Amino acid sequence: QVQLVESGGGLVQPGGSLRLSCAASTFTFSDYNMGWYRQGPGKEREWVAAISGDGRYSIYPDSVEGRFTISRDNAKNMATLQMNNLKVDDTAMYYCNARWDWNWISAHGTWGQGTQVTVAS
Repeated sequence: QVQLVESGGGLVQPGGSLRLSCAASTFTFSDYNMGWYRQGPGKEREWVAAISGDGRYSIYPDSVEGRFTISRDNAKNMATLQMNNLKVDDTAMYYCNARWDWNWISAHGTWGQGTQVTVAS
């Protein structure tokens, strides 16, 4: 059983940047594919990034492609989400996710508690 804790959320102006971190408590961190989801006010949960267990493959939806970058450091049991050129519509609770499969349209696996990102001028 893996446990996940997000951090790094906060208030940022449009066009600004923010880095989210996800600390994992597990002896087999590299066995898990890692991803990030978000849920804004009045919106459905949305997948925003994923990275393979070995860190070689990363994918993003069109809504964040070119602005968000997911990475991981398996030696530190850490996954990160670098968010640049933030928009007001990026405002949401951001959740870290760990799983064994690569089916990111399916919201399953292990979740962190979430960290709030607010983009406002």
